[in-house]
Parts: sequence; structure tokens; C-alpha cells
Amino acid sequence: MTSNKLAAGQAFPHMIAPNIQGGEVQLTSPSAAYDRRLVVVYRGKHCPLCTNYLKQLNELLPELNALGVEVVAVSADSKTRAMQHINEVKPNFEVGYDLSIKQMQTLGLYISQPRSPQESDRPFAEPGLFVINADGNIQVVDISNAPFVRPDLSSLLMGLKFIHNPENHYPIRGTYQ
Repeated sequence: MTSNKLAAGQAFPHMIAPNIQGGEVQLTSPSAAYDRRLVVVYRGKHCPLCTNYLKQLNELLPELNALGVEVVAVSADSKTRAMQHINEVKPNFEVGYDLSIKQMQTLGLYISQPRSPQESDRPFAEPGLFVINADGNIQVVDISNAPFVRPDLSSLLMGLKFIHNPENHYPIRGTYQ
């Protein structure tokens, strides 16, 4: 059950996670070199769909970066499990781990209990995706309660290209109150 629903157009909450390569991953806003930040919350090492999704994200990374989109992925996995998973994926983007239940709730994510110790050793987030604009506001949000329901990355890239084009004057959608 989610405790919050992040709304399109609202400020993305300040959030950090430990970085696989050391230090911290800042989830909140893009660094100075980028206009937007794409935050992908994935289920963890136990999820083959997540592995494929992160590999596809890595393949599209040059195009995303060329659009001014910085990419970061994060899960609730322990450092050990996250390192094992990332050694398989070999991403060229930052990866955070150890997302807490409170952080998952703040993001409005669905949280699942593991079905067995082989799946995971702790509760984990179901997929979530956020595009944060240069102002730190949520441009795109997608939250799922199942591993097989998440945005197609090719379609997302196409949409981000449209948003990025200043001639389109594309607003943040879904903000009607």
C-alpha cells in the first residue's frame, strides 16, 4: 500500500541513497550538466525483468544524455545484492541501493514482501519511474504494483524528445485539480 501519491508538477522530495561506487546518489534533481533527471526505481537483483530493463536503459543512455537527461537507478537491495546485480548489468549511470521503507513510502511506491529468502531478504519497491525537470519538479511519473507493468523505454525516449523541443511548449501533464 502506498502512503503518498506524488503529483505531476510537484517538487520531487529530497532523497539520497548510498551509491554502489561509494558516496551517495542524489535522487532529487539533475546535476548542472543536465536539464532533467530520470530516476528508475527497480525491484532488485531477484527480478529478471529489472535486469533487462536496466540493460535497455543503459543502451539508450547516450540518447538520453544527448537530450540533457541524467539517469539514476535505485533499489532496496543490500549493498552485496546490488553489487552482484550491477556486475551483471554493467550500467554507465549511477546506481543507488538500500532504499528504506520510509523512502519508498515517500515516493508513493508499492512495496512487496519477499515470497521467499531466495527472492529477497527484505521488503522491496515495485517499479517506479520519475522524470524530474530542471526546477526539481516531477515532469513524468509512473508507479506500478507489478514487475511486468512499466513504461516502454523507447516510448519514453520518444516522449522526452518531444518535451525537450522548445517549439512544442509541452507543459507538465495531469495537473488539473
